[in-house]
Amino acid sequence: MTRESQRDSDNGSGERSEPRSIDWTDPDTFAQALEQAETKEKGNYFENFEEGDVIEHDPGLTLTRFGNEQWMSQTLNHDPAYWRTDAARARGFEDPPIHPDYLTAATLGITVEDLSEKGGYFLGRTDVRFPEAPVYAGTELHVESEVVNRATSSSRPEYGIVSWRTRGKDAETGDVLCSYERTNMIPRRDPVATDGSGAAAAEADDGPELSDEFITPDGGYYEDFAEALETAADENAAVAYRHERGRTQDDVTVASLPLSTLNTAKQHHNVDVMADSPSGDIVTYGDVTRSTALGHARSDEETWREVGFDDESFHTFVAVGDTVYAFTRVLEAESGASSDEAGTVRFEHIAFNQNDEPVYSGTRTAEIRKRPN
Repeated sequence: MTRESQRDSDNGSGERSEPRSIDWTDPDTFAQALEQAETKEKGNYFENFEEGDVIEHDPGLTLTRFGNEQWMSQTLNHDPAYWRTDAARARGFEDPPIHPDYLTAATLGITVEDLSEKGGYFLGRTDVRFPEAPVYAGTELHVESEVVNRATSSSRPEYGIVSWRTRGKDAETGDVLCSYERTNMIPRRDPVATDGSGAAAAEADDGPELSDEFITPDGGYYEDFAEALETAADENAAVAYRHERGRTQDDVTVASLPLSTLNTAKQHHNVDVMADSPSGDIVTYGDVTRSTALGHARSDEETWREVGFDDESFHTFVAVGDTVYAFTRVLEAESGASSDEAGTVRFEHIAFNQNDEPVYSGTRTAEIRKRPN
């Protein structure tokens, strides 16, 4: 201790005085404090993940009727079986169950803090599956993820690529309620040298030849889709159509819905950080975009039960003010389902924005109600 500091501390008399007062809210003082302070980081870098690691995500989340209805209403999913007791019981449920879209979003949202809060591109998700038994409000959801693959990005040395198998479980019974595999680019703590080649570029061509005709189903029952596919096969056509509804993204869909699923990714709520990003603003959670597009599609069909999703990709960001529309292609129909009252249909759904740019795509398998006798 210097003589000066000694005098400051004891006034030269051996009696200790109060330390000099500092106004931490003075702008210059606070700016200096911010420069000196170490940031307590959130999230994990690419180097933190190893194949085979199993991550238990904490906290869990109790699935509530309010959360379910908020998600469904804001993404235009209005299937009455998920809203009304009489419609639910007519379909064999005890009460209105939790919708699979909300269940999927909540399962992924819980994982963000541990897996992808550092940022990076959501490259895709596949093998999304649900049990046949309904999930009801009050179920406590616990989630775990296993690292199934990690790889260097050949085009982006500052990122790595990680895939996880995630399972959302009933905390009481241990039953798996939602599972999927997703892949993200994750920032590296230390960039690595790459050849910079990236994926091989495809040779330029004029694109695929579309069918001369698109067939639109006459209705939303299973038979309507099966009959449209038969007609399309006879006429070398495709069963494809667009949905009229659109949903413009606002503060609720962009910020509130992801936070309600514990999705802490800064892309959805930190305008300050996102001002320097390619979007220039916060962006919509991918599961909001997806659920909105599926809500549009379901409004034109008699959905009985969701079976699963595959090959989901998110093609560009969606921000406040963008409008999400949907396009559907019917791929195949089979009469078998978990109920005699339904048949199974496989769809390809594409969400697009007001500029007709695809923002999401994926295949979906659903049981569709058969036409009443």
